[in-house]
Amino acid sequence: MTRHLLVPMDDSDAAFAALEHALSTFPGAEVTVVHAVDDLEAGYGGGSTTDDPTAADDAEPDFFADVRAVADERARSVEMAIVEGTPAPAILEHATAADVDGIVMGSEGRSGVSRVLLGSVAEAVARRSTVPVTIVPRPP
Repeated sequence: MTRHLLVPMDDSDAAFAALEHALSTFPGAEVTVVHAVDDLEAGYGGGSTTDDPTAADDAEPDFFADVRAVADERARSVEMAIVEGTPAPAILEHATAADVDGIVMGSEGRSGVSRVLLGSVAEAVARRSTVPVTIVPRPP
């Protein structure tokens, strides 16, 4: 029985499809949403940066409000975490630390230059994970 799932999250349609899949397919599981912040990606246009070094430390992404709304619609609660580092290793480290039973993630997240430079996060997580990984396609 799955008791704890990790859902890597960005603001992509595929990530939200993965969240919906996790919440509907595993109604009894604890769900932790994790967003990986990569300084390299921000430098290549994949995210925003600020001149104030303290501003982003505790700030949560705007799309976390949408995550809460999706969970509320299903009368579920989700834990949310922000981790720093290259996305795939940061996600896998958090999965190990949180002792999750599985990872549910979107097939693709951000696109464009950041995806080409950084590679496929979903593929890297699936190849290196020690727990089952469910990859949910982007909705049509």
